Amino acid sequence: MKIGIIIETIEFEKAWNAFRFAVTAKKMEHEVKVFLMGEAVACEGLTHEKYNVDEQLKLFVSIGGQILACGTCLKSRQLEGTEFCPISTMVDCVDLVTWADKTVTF
Repeated sequence: MKIGIIIETIEFEKAWNAFRFAVTAKKMEHEVKVFLMGEAVACEGLTHEKYNVDEQLKLFVSIGGQILACGTCLKSRQLEGTEFCPISTMVDCVDLVTWADKTVTF
């Protein structure tokens, strides 16, 4: 199955669970893509003693997961795309939704 995940939060536990879901789906051999929107574009580097979002994000990428980050959302926060979270557009978000058999938002 193709699973699209849209993450819109940097609330530690929610973002951590979103990436745990993505990692689990990928390990179950689903095709998985993540789109970061709004404040979630700041997920890379987000750590907490109990909910290490950055660790799950990097694990997801290391097992072949793809992450896209909203360019407008990055720019509004004076951030840039990275190796793990490249700059993307709303067209990419629409493409993710139409590509996916199921889309989940966190």
